[in-house]
Amino acid sequence: MNASAQISQDEAKRRAAARAAEFVRPGMRLGLGTGSTAAFFVDILGGMVRDGLDVVGVPTSERTRAQAQSLGIRLSTLDETPELDLTVDGADEFDASLRLIKGGGGALLREKIVAAASAKMVVITDASKEVTMLGRFPLPVEVDRFGMESTRRHIVRAIADCGLAGAVALRTGADGHAFVTDGGHCIFDCGLGAISDPERLAARLVAIPGVVEHGLFIGLATAVIIAGADGVRLIGAPD
Repeated sequence: MNASAQISQDEAKRRAAARAAEFVRPGMRLGLGTGSTAAFFVDILGGMVRDGLDVVGVPTSERTRAQAQSLGIRLSTLDETPELDLTVDGADEFDASLRLIKGGGGALLREKIVAAASAKMVVITDASKEVTMLGRFPLPVEVDRFGMESTRRHIVRAIADCGLAGAVALRTGADGHAFVTDGGHCIFDCGLGAISDPERLAARLVAIPGVVEHGLFIGLATAVIIAGADGVRLIGAPD
């Protein structure tokens, strides 16, 4: 690949978001993801709304809610709108089986709840997020703040039971204090390197008292849109 063919990561994200916007139809109930890539989609959607598109969005974080409100996108909640047509969100990693790692932005619980309420989930990414085996990106595990050290030890044992190893570190913010999610929880980031059996690990983690949710998104994505220097490609079935 020559230098002239290369595009910036932000441009790749914008192109993927623009492709996802092509699947939006009037009257849709949309899940609005969180993160830098999803933010491009929300911006594009805001332009479509200004041009007359009528949709309703359910944001997956307070950050996305504020962005969508500033763009005039009509918003709802899952209590008011419990079934969605389409969620568009980013991912920290994905593989050829449409399995994802999400949660780098700290919104994994709400992202998973919204994705599970949606008939379709389209993931928008740049080419750097594609892996042959999940685990290069540290796996986030969201936990209740009560008894976190005990929960952390259970997580370590679950990882070992799956034949894996790696640091399980409490996520901290810029101020050095523990990062707290919109739901009031904390996150352990698990640096595993490679996860040979994501389904087994997911089952072990979700069974731990104190674990609220984990960042393995399995069986939720229906399509992934990948943008890179070679153009935009799609795997799965968005419609």
